Amino acid sequence: MNPVCASCTTLKPKYERAQSSSSTESQNPYHHQPQEEPTPSPADPFSDCRAKVEFALKLGYSEDLVLLVLKKLGPDALINDVLGELVKLGAKTNTEPQGGGGGGPTMSHSPSSLSSSSLLEDKENLRPVVVDGSNVAMSHGNKEVFSCQGIQLAVDWFLERGHRDITVFVPAWRKEQSRPDALITDQEILRRLEKEKILVFTPSRRVQGRRVVCYDDRFIVKLAYESDGIIVSNDNYRDLANEKPEWKKFIDERLLMYSFVNDK
Repeated sequence: MNPVCASCTTLKPKYERAQSSSSTESQNPYHHQPQEEPTPSPADPFSDCRAKVEFALKLGYSEDLVLLVLKKLGPDALINDVLGELVKLGAKTNTEPQGGGGGGPTMSHSPSSLSSSSLLEDKENLRPVVVDGSNVAMSHGNKEVFSCQGIQLAVDWFLERGHRDITVFVPAWRKEQSRPDALITDQEILRRLEKEKILVFTPSRRVQGRRVVCYDDRFIVKLAYESDGIIVSNDNYRDLANEKPEWKKFIDERLLMYSFVNDK
């Protein structure tokens, strides 16, 4: 089922069939009517709005809550603004007084709005997030450096939006000292995130001078699937998707891709 934003349905483009300038001309087989060159169709705001809803649903927000935010901000709101408003709604419910009186901040609810308890429940029920640490770090380092700062930025992005169940997988050999053939920066971030029980190192060892590592992609997909979470990576995990039909469906629906722009 594709979620539909009620505030966007009125924006769906309408097209009218063009009328001929003269009935006699249209009936004349020798009359040449100039062909109009096709013009590119404008961006469909309906599809854009639906994409925003689907993006928020991947993160665990309810459809009703997302539609409420879009109704407030308008269908042209940026996705970051939509997610920011979702977090604000959850924060407001935490500050509402429990009793009938008091001068604390309150939220007014229209008949179509959600109750404060359901808003808080949405924030608490956000999906677990599983981050492909190697993919994120190498992407932030322009595929030349394993930039641990990229992992920190990804973790902070989800923490700021109310997520608490975040797991980052990184191969254990990334704890080794940086070398010319394996550059790594801000390595202390890995140790700090491990202490905060956010980052998990996948096993690796050396056998007769050769490094033997586990397939960390399998850890990532397996945990995300079993916890009903989402995967943050630009990898499509095609080999794992071909292993199990249920994994393929899960990866298609729960893979959340990203990009870095000025460390954001």
